[in-house]
Amino acid sequence: MRSVRARAALGATLVVAVALVGAGLAVLLVLRANLIGQADLQAEVVAREVAGELATGTPYGEVELDDEEDHPVQVTDEEDRVVLVSKDLRAVTGTATSGVTPVPAPSVTASPSPGDGDDDGDDGGDTARPGRGQVSNDDPDFSDGTATVDRTTADYRFAAVEATTPDGVTLTVHAGAPLAAEQEAVGTVRGAMLTGLPVLLLVVAGVTWLVTRRALRPVEGIRREMAAITASEDLTRRVPEPDSRDEIAALARTTNETLTALEASVERQRRFVADASHELRSPIASLRTQLEVAEAHPELLDLPGAVADTVRLQALAADLLLLARLDAGERPGGGTVELGALVREEVSQRTGDRIAVAVEAPEGEAFEVNGSRGQLARVVGNLLDNAQRHAGTSVAVSVAADGRGVRVEVRDDGDGVPEEERERIFERFVRLDDARSRDDGGAGLGLAIARDVAARHGGTLTVHRADGGGAAFLLRLPRRS
Repeated sequence: MRSVRARAALGATLVVAVALVGAGLAVLLVLRANLIGQADLQAEVVAREVAGELATGTPYGEVELDDEEDHPVQVTDEEDRVVLVSKDLRAVTGTATSGVTPVPAPSVTASPSPGDGDDDGDDGGDTARPGRGQVSNDDPDFSDGTATVDRTTADYRFAAVEATTPDGVTLTVHAGAPLAAEQEAVGTVRGAMLTGLPVLLLVVAGVTWLVTRRALRPVEGIRREMAAITASEDLTRRVPEPDSRDEIAALARTTNETLTALEASVERQRRFVADASHELRSPIASLRTQLEVAEAHPELLDLPGAVADTVRLQALAADLLLLARLDAGERPGGGTVELGALVREEVSQRTGDRIAVAVEAPEGEAFEVNGSRGQLARVVGNLLDNAQRHAGTSVAVSVAADGRGVRVEVRDDGDGVPEEERERIFERFVRLDDARSRDDGGAGLGLAIARDVAARHGGTLTVHRADGGGAAFLLRLPRRS
């Protein structure tokens, strides 16, 4: 029961079983109601025929009681005394009395019928009874009972019809119709259902099992391949994709897309570790060499070079730590940052830049965004560092509204970025040919950090050619919500 096939087969079988049982009960009830309705009609016809003869004054002994075995008749008077029964009727239940022996009529005044009373209209009788020589037009009363006819006892459906003789005696005719056909039909249908239901349920369970097994066969293939990938740690492998266009095929495609993304992520991490190790090796080796030389020859110590290597090593470690936090999914804080003030403050602190930065940020307008002030300052600083590295004579930064967002653009008059390199420069540890020097070009992490921070803030960072030549880096961020 732990497998999907078993649960699907059991669920389908239970659903079909409930449906079949409900449908079977409905069929049995409808069949029984129809058959009982036919029996009621037969009993009513016989009862009205006998009641009609009595209403016309036919003596009891001359009343025709045809087909007595199938339609036993019992007639009673107002006191429930039996006055007439079928010839071979030996016992009866379900009627007004169980008597089957006629008794002599009493020498009493007959009950008046409607219209036979005094002049004042008070007839003193039951106005619901039929008049003299009439048969009741009301629907008869029906009841279930048994009758023994010529030593054979069976179930019957009895109809009771009232009639008043010309003498004013009101009689009740009980005529029966056999229920054997109804019982036989219902029993036959019930037996067929009880016999066929288990067979049908077994067929449903078997078909559901086979269909589910066939449908889930690709899932088993996906599971085995995923287990093999996990065991081998080979992320280049992919799970098989079925030719169908169903949910399982979609699952296989999504799984392969996930494996592709995971492979790219792992490969990216491997390159990151390798590049980071390579970048860290140089300043550490340089610093160690200078310290070893200073230990042997203190007069040869290059203190400014050691400090520069230490500072470069510290900056690289800080960049690597920030990238690790971003890769771990660190989200920016929920503070409010005014980008115009942030840009002016960042530029004012850059007193040692090779080229003075021109700022275009209106002070009368608020450019507020949600996020981390420190991370956004890092983005602006990295973009300005990149512009200073490649600019010829000018660097400019502007802040302006951009629809529902804010745009920060950093421009320089350098050689610009070739169109085919405009995405690659945002990869980690990537330096273009004219910036390969580690002293001049940095570690190649500044732009990668800037784009990652922009993405974490719900924005974008792109590069295009500036109007006057050179590169223009465009940072777009959504306004404060």
